[in-house]
Amino acid sequence: MKNILLIMPYGSVGGMERLALNFYTHYKAQGYTVKAIKIIQLKSDIIYFSEDEIALSTIDFYEMSFAKRFWFYIKIPFLIRKIIKQNKCTHSIAFGDMANVFSSLSFTSEFKIASIHALKSVEFVSKSFLNTVFKLAFKSSYFFFDKVVCISQAIKIDLIQNCGYKFKNKLQVIYNPHNVAEIEKLATIPIESSIENELFTNDVVLFLGRMSTQKAPWHLIKAFSLLENKNNKIKLVLIGDGDQSITEYLKSLVEKLNIKSSVVFLGRKSNPYQYLKRAKVLALTSYYEGTPNVIVEAIATDTPIVSSNCTDGIIELMSAFEKKNIENCIYTESGIITPNFFKGELSIPTDETSTYEEITFSKALKLVLENTVFKQKLTESSTILLSKFNLEQVAKQYLS
Repeated sequence: MKNILLIMPYGSVGGMERLALNFYTHYKAQGYTVKAIKIIQLKSDIIYFSEDEIALSTIDFYEMSFAKRFWFYIKIPFLIRKIIKQNKCTHSIAFGDMANVFSSLSFTSEFKIASIHALKSVEFVSKSFLNTVFKLAFKSSYFFFDKVVCISQAIKIDLIQNCGYKFKNKLQVIYNPHNVAEIEKLATIPIESSIENELFTNDVVLFLGRMSTQKAPWHLIKAFSLLENKNNKIKLVLIGDGDQSITEYLKSLVEKLNIKSSVVFLGRKSNPYQYLKRAKVLALTSYYEGTPNVIVEAIATDTPIVSSNCTDGIIELMSAFEKKNIENCIYTESGIITPNFFKGELSIPTDETSTYEEITFSKALKLVLENTVFKQKLTESSTILLSKFNLEQVAKQYLS
């Protein structure tokens, strides 16, 4: 009998948390004993693990004094170790850098799995104490893992070539699993709000993700502002929360660009799929990614995609056979991939002049909005595209 421990930083509705919930539901259905650690549990959490959830703190890091935060960092591996021993865990799966490092330092003997979800060489451009620790761990404490899962081939190559990752034999590429049937079911649930229903009678360009520097949603807003919007029938809808200063900047940018009547911030949604299903196009302008779950979710809901080429993992997700290069863009069965926006800095831009990348992204949005062939091609190809994300198959790969 397998006793599995899942370890994650938070319980928000990000990609890693949804992945952990997918595993939790699947492993429980298999009859395994499953516990889930949230390093930080907050009242605003959307991801829950019922009676199997264990919180190490109900106070966020930024609310702690420096001394308390430092002491908490020291305590976390010992708390994880205690939970593993008490529950006689045979396997543990950590999600993301923070959970990985603390898990690696618990010095326990279960089958220990880490997972890496983003292009680290770009993420580490931002200098911070934690990023320094995370990068150092690639050459030290990751030795204690039995398996380190990279969610794309691009991430594995990046770790080896650009991040000094030392333990190459432990790396394994496994794509994030998705419960496609559940996504399809949730996508058919009607939107309760009459105002939101009315909103989605328009041609909606949808952003779905955290308001963060990584996601760089200002590029999407600027690209959207370049669209010819006759009768104000094209709307940009942003779903998600995150850094409040970034949200405030985005709203001020919308005002400056005089597109306030066409841009709507809906905040966080517990069921984003019902909105994704009704959107005309999903749009991503991230500086870097791993293999963003939202792309797979868009494929599952037959929603075409326009994404920046923020990692080669995007191409792995969006294409099965077709990859046509046309005017610096890549055309796939799922939609269009445009040039990367990243220019070496992870920060809010100070220059609001339209860039070549934003103009190109805007043209790609216009093509997908005006041509039904993109949706038709995606619908025809979705079964093949989704085959590598089978939940049962991936869940087995993690544990073996």
